[in-house]
Amino acid sequence: MEAGAVHTDWHNSLFILSPGDRDGLTQIAQEAGWTAIAARRPAGAVQRFLASDALIALVDLRGEQDVERLIAPLAQAIEASGGALVALLEAGDVVRAAECLSAGATHFLASPISIELLRVTLMSARTLADRLGGGTAQARQTTGMLRTDALTWRLDRARGRVQLSDTLRQALELDRDDVTPAMLLRRLDRGERRVVLTALRGMMQSGRLGTFAHAVPGRGADRLVHHLRAGVGAIIADVELLAQGRDRDPTMRDYLTGLYTRQGAVGWIERQGERDVSVILLSLSQFDRMNAAYGQMAGDALLGRIARRIERMAEEVAGPGTLVARVAGTEFLIGLTGEAASSERAIFLARRLIGAIGRPFSAGDHLIRLTARCGIAQKRLEDDASQLIRRAGTALADARQAGGEGIRILSADKRSRQVDADQLETDLRLALDRGEIGIVFQPQYPMNQERISGVEALARWNHPRYGPLGAGILFATAERSDYMLPLSAHIQAEALRQAAGWPVPLSDLRLSINVTAADLAQPAFMPDLLAQVDRSGFPRARLTVEITESGLIEDVDAAAALLTALRDAGLAVAIDDFGTGYSSLAYLKSLPLDYLKIDSGLAQDIAGSARDRIIVRGVIHMAKSLGLKVIAEGVETEQQRDLLSREGCDFYQGFLRSAGIGSEELVTLVMGR
Repeated sequence: MEAGAVHTDWHNSLFILSPGDRDGLTQIAQEAGWTAIAARRPAGAVQRFLASDALIALVDLRGEQDVERLIAPLAQAIEASGGALVALLEAGDVVRAAECLSAGATHFLASPISIELLRVTLMSARTLADRLGGGTAQARQTTGMLRTDALTWRLDRARGRVQLSDTLRQALELDRDDVTPAMLLRRLDRGERRVVLTALRGMMQSGRLGTFAHAVPGRGADRLVHHLRAGVGAIIADVELLAQGRDRDPTMRDYLTGLYTRQGAVGWIERQGERDVSVILLSLSQFDRMNAAYGQMAGDALLGRIARRIERMAEEVAGPGTLVARVAGTEFLIGLTGEAASSERAIFLARRLIGAIGRPFSAGDHLIRLTARCGIAQKRLEDDASQLIRRAGTALADARQAGGEGIRILSADKRSRQVDADQLETDLRLALDRGEIGIVFQPQYPMNQERISGVEALARWNHPRYGPLGAGILFATAERSDYMLPLSAHIQAEALRQAAGWPVPLSDLRLSINVTAADLAQPAFMPDLLAQVDRSGFPRARLTVEITESGLIEDVDAAAALLTALRDAGLAVAIDDFGTGYSSLAYLKSLPLDYLKIDSGLAQDIAGSARDRIIVRGVIHMAKSLGLKVIAEGVETEQQRDLLSREGCDFYQGFLRSAGIGSEELVTLVMGR
């Protein structure tokens, strides 16, 4: 880990529920080497556990007669997470251990507890969590239960500086992540500053680090709870966000997930006024079966995990302030405004959400796999909030009935796009003659620069019935109907024609065009492509040919000869979507390349777990060592861009800066810089 980095070790994270001795247990847990998130009240404990990094819970039952009240709710959540639960009993109360184990505890220990006894017990609990699959790094990566950007800060005692995680910096609305304690205090209300200072001074004088809380600036009664622990020459805090104040009316918040209810969602939509709004209605499939197999408490715990996934994904793609609500038992609503409300962005988010739900969850020693469907509706002038949600429900019903990727959209001016695959194959053969296949250009930017250095040409099908269809469904239809070659030739020719007509201010932009495996298989591919380029008038020196890795693997020697010939002819060559297919790092040494384009999923992993970052870092460093420029696709957040830049990535493209745009918009964008 880099010096000074903020980090929470989830493998040593412990959730403590203690009505009478929260601070004392927190202190001894920290001395035993564990990071503690502690609560006094049973109310809301399940939600706080689900929002934490912990897979192990310690429940203090000393003086508590009703074991079931404290253990049972947490036990169900822990079972769904594949974790462990330790019951703490009075010295003479060991006979109740059987009752605790029956209620769901996996371990117990008796008071008084020593640091060594606690350490041994927690190590045993952690071993169980690892064996069940919830505690291993690979399983947490697979299930998505690892929070990779927790709310944390670290006070360096020698420097007198506080380093904040990105998430906490954003919550406190700071423009830097390395600040003085005074700068942090100034973010709080005056009354809160006094409370925090008093708490900190008391902890310093006693030498026992504990917990303090304050309101989140600008968010009403929402509170940040700081759990302090000692580091080497530092004080470290793991911070909880208790989102309890945005709506005091309990009907506006779902008791289980903390999300808005349907009523809260209606109020949010109404507050948007005349702004563009789209809503995504997401429904879980197979959930009833899961509930029947594992019980309602496990199902409730799993819904909490799903809610967190949806929140994180929505904020990553659409930005802070995006509406996320639970509007029915297994239905969630995501509200988008502004640029995020475009059909392209909404469909993109829906696909990401379906993929996130599709990653398995652990429940004890089982993996639960769920699927999801999405209906999308864009607001019309005559729609009120209830009508908009009903239209999203109509689109969701279409998605359930039609199958396929599980997404349907009701645009502001069109009916539900329930796509008939057989009809699409017929329509595609007429689409070229009708001029329905268009081109958009997605800008590419050098890391840490504002100027556009190049563009990738992307295809769009402006279908007369279904509206705009992306490249994925277009090429899937072409492959089924054996129409790939004419389609590819049209896209390449149209991209070159438009690019050749760009004005002088765009004369330094590179153009990337995609070449399919079917193109490569044609005997005359090379001379035909070069002739097409020369006829267009676009300079060979500014053209990059992008070939997916799957199109090269069948015959690496032949691919190497072809790429050499293309480069000798003055074109640059890139491997596109690296990381989605064969992904062998070894075969790249045989291929003469200029660029390596890492797939969007791989690029977004840079902001994931430590294992994810190692893999992405390895790909980038390998490419750089081979003398290749690296382009990252699908960059959606500033955090992803900054991390990719830090690892040596050269260029990026994605929704962070721009979706695909037409030639006129591109000219305006470049000339307006």
